[in-house]
Amino acid sequence: MNPEIHLLWKEMLADLSTTAALWELTIIAVACSIALAVNGALRAYVMRNAPEKWKLGIGGANRVLFPLSTLIFVQIGKIILSHWQHTSLLQLTSTLLFAMAVIRLAVYAIRYIVAPGGLLKTLENTISTSIWVVLALHLSGLLPEMFQVLEDIKFKIGKHPVDLLLVMQAVLTILVTIFIALWISRFIENKVMRAEHVSVNLRVVMTKLLRMLLLTIALLIALSAVGLDITFLSVFGGALGVGLGLGLQRIASNYVSGFIILLDKSMEIGDVITVDKHYGVINDLRSRYMILAKQDGTHVIIPNEALITTAVINHSLIEHKGRVQINLSISYKSNLERAMALMHDEAMQQERVLMKPSPDVIVKGFTENGIDLSLTVWVMNPESGGSALQSSLYLSIWRTFEANGIVLAKSDAAAKLAEMLA
Repeated sequence: MNPEIHLLWKEMLADLSTTAALWELTIIAVACSIALAVNGALRAYVMRNAPEKWKLGIGGANRVLFPLSTLIFVQIGKIILSHWQHTSLLQLTSTLLFAMAVIRLAVYAIRYIVAPGGLLKTLENTISTSIWVVLALHLSGLLPEMFQVLEDIKFKIGKHPVDLLLVMQAVLTILVTIFIALWISRFIENKVMRAEHVSVNLRVVMTKLLRMLLLTIALLIALSAVGLDITFLSVFGGALGVGLGLGLQRIASNYVSGFIILLDKSMEIGDVITVDKHYGVINDLRSRYMILAKQDGTHVIIPNEALITTAVINHSLIEHKGRVQINLSISYKSNLERAMALMHDEAMQQERVLMKPSPDVIVKGFTENGIDLSLTVWVMNPESGGSALQSSLYLSIWRTFEANGIVLAKSDAAAKLAEMLA
């Protein structure tokens, strides 16, 4: 066992039967009480007077404020009490408080980066357990011996001899640097996405490029920190380029197409578009695909390459408005012009329908059963859907047709049934 840890436990066990332990416990209790009072008063004051944009950082500080403030008061008591007796219990308490502060800060940072879900809970439990295990090994004096065992496990990667401890240090260094890069990226991303004077597409492009840049820098720093020669990445980059050119060209095409769409402003989040047979609102634009929210509540994932190589109808490119259309047929016995006027008047009564451009009623054709009519209206909020408006139009037109003697045409099935019954 580590001599320092052995001496710490020996002194603490010896002090338990004396008044020295009582003094140490008193200092711990006083430190916790003062820290709770200071923490509560400071948090209430800051959260009441701080600007809204500071509250995110203040929330992270609140998580570590209690263990750190308690640690400060415990250290002050330790310095004073060390002139008269052993302070092993205070030393142990300081170590536990520091570990608590690290865990709380790490968990807060993870919640800032990772969206709520099963992955977030798993990461929180993994980090907390890992820190407590390392602390337990340190306090038990087994940590140096564990390091020695890992260092004795040696193997070769190519021509270079390495040990398991070095591999674990390398993995940990890479994870920490990537974690810091993601945290910085998320912090800057929140700032950029609130810049309303910059277009949405440009903000999305900037955040994605920034994340890629920070992750690349973090990976290079981590590889250099563990002593690996990063010049081999040039060979890897060449191989990756060949792979993209041969086997991954469709994937690469989707990523390139995504950046082109974001930069040329042909489509933005919230636009109403028609792609192939899919009509809906752009819910999200990502590096590889677009998410289209349809009116029936479903979502379609469309690869970005399809948006570049096929025709896309953007109903709200110039003005953010959408078209809603209904079709119906009237019998030949009905007054055609009267029916068209009634449909136009009923459309003008709807709250969502725009007056300019005015609702438009056209004759689509003459069939065996009747005259086909089409009513087209325009709305300013197409992302809200058109099913409710269509239903309201159908209902109001049906009522006014009944009141004015306009008869709807029978369908083919209804006409055949009437012939059979006749």
